[in-house]
Amino acid sequence: MRHWLIAAALAWLPLAAAAVELPAVGTMEVLFTPWDDAEGALIREIGAARKQLRVQAYLVTSRNIANALTTAHERGVKVEVLADRDMVTKGSNSLVPQLHAAGIAVRLETRYAAAHNKILLIDAEGDAPVVITGSYNFSFSAQARNAENLLILRGNPRLVRAYLDNWRRHREEALPYAEALLP
Repeated sequence: MRHWLIAAALAWLPLAAAAVELPAVGTMEVLFTPWDDAEGALIREIGAARKQLRVQAYLVTSRNIANALTTAHERGVKVEVLADRDMVTKGSNSLVPQLHAAGIAVRLETRYAAAHNKILLIDAEGDAPVVITGSYNFSFSAQARNAENLLILRGNPRLVRAYLDNWRRHREEALPYAEALLP
């Protein structure tokens, strides 16, 4: 019986691998907290954005990251944020309301038990696209207290397209900030 289960599990591997196979192009940077400065890397990448920043966040409590997003918005970068509604409304330290108040387009995800994505897409439709993802929440604790990972992937248009398509699917399901807060 045990061998049958292993064989059945292995039979699914080629299908799963084919679904995510992408060519190895571009560069990657891997950071692990608390040892590496993941927050600094995020802020550096946000500062390098030229046209657009698309964020998908479970939690935004880092003032430094929120300030970097606001600064990018103020210098003309189109910043759009998708966030988990429960973390915005029930979390006492959420800075998503501050982002919205600064004029950043914010939509809140309400469909899922937890909108747990942690993604930043930088200039996804440009010549030098960047995907940032990992376990790293946009919080002080993710940098200083937790064991987290952050992966910065540059210059892989097919990978960026997959993330951008998923981001757009979530944006379509999410509610505008004010509407999501209505009782």
